[in-house]
Amino acid sequence: MAMTTVMSSPGMDMVRVHGPRHVSCDRVEIPIIGDNDVLVRVARCGLCGSDLGYIAIGGVAAPADAPFGIGHELSGTIEAAGASVRGISVGLRVVVNPMGDDNIIGNGGPDGGFAPLLRVHNATLGGSIHAIPDDVSFEHAALAEPLAVSLHAVRRANPSSGSNVAVFGAGPIGLGIVHFLKAAGVARIAVIDLSAGRLKRARRLGADTLIDASQADVAAALGDAHGRAEVFGWPTVATDLFFEVSGAATVLPSIIAMAPFHARVVMVAVHHAPVPVDWKMALGKELTLTTAMGYPDEFPAALAAIAAPGFDADALISHRFPLDRFDEALNAARDRTDSAKVMVACDG
Repeated sequence: MAMTTVMSSPGMDMVRVHGPRHVSCDRVEIPIIGDNDVLVRVARCGLCGSDLGYIAIGGVAAPADAPFGIGHELSGTIEAAGASVRGISVGLRVVVNPMGDDNIIGNGGPDGGFAPLLRVHNATLGGSIHAIPDDVSFEHAALAEPLAVSLHAVRRANPSSGSNVAVFGAGPIGLGIVHFLKAAGVARIAVIDLSAGRLKRARRLGADTLIDASQADVAAALGDAHGRAEVFGWPTVATDLFFEVSGAATVLPSIIAMAPFHARVVMVAVHHAPVPVDWKMALGKELTLTTAMGYPDEFPAALAAIAAPGFDADALISHRFPLDRFDEALNAARDRTDSAKVMVACDG
């Protein structure tokens, strides 16, 4: 699918979705802010798997009635602030919480981060707007949103240092989960993926067991790494905490089949179709199934993690493109064998 560029009037370029599999870089008017809003000059914006999903279906949950902007993982500088805005000054380096202060930036609303300028409504410091530490680059700061997702998933799991953990999916969210598990003191972390390149990134972030699901029997490999047991005659592995971050329909049923008694399963991936679950087996094992979505209050901690000594941003970022090569950025993000976080420069 080729991305078209529409340039018909003065203003600025902005990536918008117009319908299923129809995304274009449109010429739109520069946003006008109100008294409670700020205007952000976007420096970097990361491509998310959600963006690919929005493009595929032409909306967030169903095709939208009007074009909408995408891009919600962004950093930049305050260009202008409304008269009633407090604590946010022009020139402040910031990351934007796209759902903060009742915004829906890049998630079905008109505004999106793949543009040089972004309007943030009802902006507050600590709500939609967070200051970037002085020694953190725009590129690294733009990782705050996906890292906040990862951190929320780890907090929902509440792992112990002695947990045997399996992370299914080594995309950016899965890699972030590995980072925060390691920071929490978890020593035994197995990561399962189909991409050798992504598995190498997981190793850099602290995974001690890498399983290529295209080459290995995952249950057997986890059994070798964490040990084996059985429940009611069902063979199990001794992995006590599972994260489903792959989005593959076969993964959750396979986790339930191999999980031991009282194991915990955290669902992080978005599944666009129902997934069958063997509830008799889940019941017999007394499994705990938890979901994790978004980041109610994780943005400050995600920024602090990025600013911490030794943070390995290059393990997360695989590609960099300017905004005028957004079609190439999309192609890179769709190639799950090679990509992690694809970063787009929106500041020229």
